[in-house]
Amino acid sequence: MRSRSVSIPQGTADASAITPDELRLAVRNHGMPLEALAYDVTPIGMHYLLIHYDVPRVDATSWRLEVDGAVSRPMSLTLADLGARPTVTSAVTFECAGNGRALLDPRPLSQPWLLEAVGTGSWTGTTLAPLLAEAGIADEAVEVLFTGLDRGVEGELEQSYRRSLPVAEALQPDVLLAWGMNGAPLPPQHGFPLRLVVPGWYGMTNVKWVSRITVLDEPFTGYQNARGYRLRLDTDEQGVPVSRMAVRALMVPPGIPDFATRRRFADRTEHVIEGRAWSGAGTIEAVDVSTDGAVTWEPAELEPAADPHAWRRWTFDWRPQAAGDHELCCRATDAAGNRQPLESPWNLGGYANNAVQRVDVTVT
Repeated sequence: MRSRSVSIPQGTADASAITPDELRLAVRNHGMPLEALAYDVTPIGMHYLLIHYDVPRVDATSWRLEVDGAVSRPMSLTLADLGARPTVTSAVTFECAGNGRALLDPRPLSQPWLLEAVGTGSWTGTTLAPLLAEAGIADEAVEVLFTGLDRGVEGELEQSYRRSLPVAEALQPDVLLAWGMNGAPLPPQHGFPLRLVVPGWYGMTNVKWVSRITVLDEPFTGYQNARGYRLRLDTDEQGVPVSRMAVRALMVPPGIPDFATRRRFADRTEHVIEGRAWSGAGTIEAVDVSTDGAVTWEPAELEPAADPHAWRRWTFDWRPQAAGDHELCCRATDAAGNRQPLESPWNLGGYANNAVQRVDVTVT
């Protein structure tokens, strides 16, 4: 996306070479094929997947959710206890904060996402706020910490995956503790038996395999909040924490692909290009499409939003005027006035790269 005439910083790689470490990550994790943008709700096996450590094997009969910390009534809940609470189902779009990382130059060393680290699930569970109210949050509480059962080493520290939210965010009425996905129990890779669902935030916020919720009277200083998922240019910076998803539109590439390169080939006929758009900062207000490499733009047709927290479908009629090579692009604008840039600022972690999608198509 952006060329930089600099030496390769620590934690990055030459854009021309995928490292064995990145290959190991790519084998464990997978993106959503872009043709799956055609679905309102992503089939479970096509939804993007990122697993930080190992998938824990959990016995649902002995599993408990502990609620403790700065509360007046600590709780220990079984899956049946949670299932007896009021149930909500909501379609929510997730996107990995590192989506687009592999398109940066120099490329940050991590899971080498292109554009496919996204998906929309239909999540079933119970809202978090009433449960915290029953536990009795102390007046001095500032954050709510979520601990998963997955453990590993990161930043040279052995740790469980743990992330916190400000109390005000945790108490939003759309935050869920989910035990179901797309009408079925959570599969192991998506957090069985329980995961957090925080609409609008990047995927790292939605802690999987949740076993403990701790209300804190001071900010959490663990790795995933204090060092991981921060926008910075070098390792010495404290950086800015990654939070809500940047505005983005993606299209289903038209035509048919070359097997090895995925370059598209299309007939010189009318094509209905379709895609999805989403933002963590508000509803999608517009999607524009360019068929000449982002020189000129035309508005796409937006469909009504199916769910306030799910991506929005758009379509665009394209009839190529000539055979040859074409570069198609799409960009979204949200209700807060944010519009996708042609290029995204570089950062060491490769986070929040929402530069416009570019698709090369050869028209025959």
